[in-house]
Amino acid sequence: MLAITGCETLDGLLAGMGKSAGPDFVPFEERPVQDPIDGNTFTLVSDEQTVIGEPQIVLAGAEDTFSDLARTYGLGYDDLIAANPDIDPWLPGEGTLVLLPTQYVLPDAPKRGVILNIATKRLFYYPKPGEGELQQVLTYPIGIGRVGWETPLGETTVVAKAKNPSWWVPASVRQEHAEMGNPMPSLIPPGPDNPLGTRVLKLDMPGYLIHGTNQPYGVGMRVSHGCVRLYPENIEFLYTLVDVGEVVTIMNEPYQMGRKDGVLYFEAHTPLEDDTVEAEVRLQVLLDAQVDAAGQQLNDHLQQHIVSLSSMASGVPVSIVQYNANEMLARARVVHNIVEPDPNEMTLDEIRAVMDEVDGEDDTL
Repeated sequence: MLAITGCETLDGLLAGMGKSAGPDFVPFEERPVQDPIDGNTFTLVSDEQTVIGEPQIVLAGAEDTFSDLARTYGLGYDDLIAANPDIDPWLPGEGTLVLLPTQYVLPDAPKRGVILNIATKRLFYYPKPGEGELQQVLTYPIGIGRVGWETPLGETTVVAKAKNPSWWVPASVRQEHAEMGNPMPSLIPPGPDNPLGTRVLKLDMPGYLIHGTNQPYGVGMRVSHGCVRLYPENIEFLYTLVDVGEVVTIMNEPYQMGRKDGVLYFEAHTPLEDDTVEAEVRLQVLLDAQVDAAGQQLNDHLQQHIVSLSSMASGVPVSIVQYNANEMLARARVVHNIVEPDPNEMTLDEIRAVMDEVDGEDDTL
């Protein structure tokens, strides 16, 4: 069973999400502590399944930061901020209950190739299944283009791959850095100072890449000059699977609906601040496309319920027919803390400095 250092950890988590314990809620301290789920690879049991994973709860260690927890459990930094708005991301504190939003609605797009949803800052990859095999989906958090350097939308392909690439720094990036008093060379060779990391997938969009990073604490944030960053371990594995010619779909969908085991779920993220489509319009288009089990459109009551859920924007799928505010927390898996100390880890001040930087990297090989 779970040992909680103080009852305020449960109260704080519930209060931070605007929730209160209901009659069907099993206290976290009475639940068994389990091994965490595989945060990256999931198997679809049917073509109708469009929700993967499950939410998890973990007790923070004394020195854990949101960056540590995010990387350990397959999340981005902003994922934990959205799901735990009232917890200090730098030092949550030993014994603090942290919600891990490790359940995802799959993008509403054909299940093929690579799909990037920049609104959720997440990549999904569908490897081709073998004969008689079930479809798998791999998912990873991503860093995306910051305001003024937006990641473009549309369908493209992978046109080249490279290990240990050199980075030819674009003139626009050199000019920006020079104006900030931080001049850059025109070429950065492979190595620890290369912002591209060790692997690159070049897209058929001039100047745009999917790549690693030498600053993993920025994954899951808007930090780049338009390219897409992954944790080093994620891009190195993805690199072995994705071939030249693979289709890549880039979309911007902060609101998503999906089904699993006959249950309809709604997932909401805060729309990007420079989104050219109003949030209300995006949400209404999604609602208009939904039907219930009988093939009927959602009634006004359910639609208003979903609108209210959209204001939370926690990034966690919730069942729209469960009106208990703790529906998601009631089914969350309590898991072991498997964060391992990194002997090369930066100090807290160094991490903060990296997280505060938004003067990204990468526009071309």
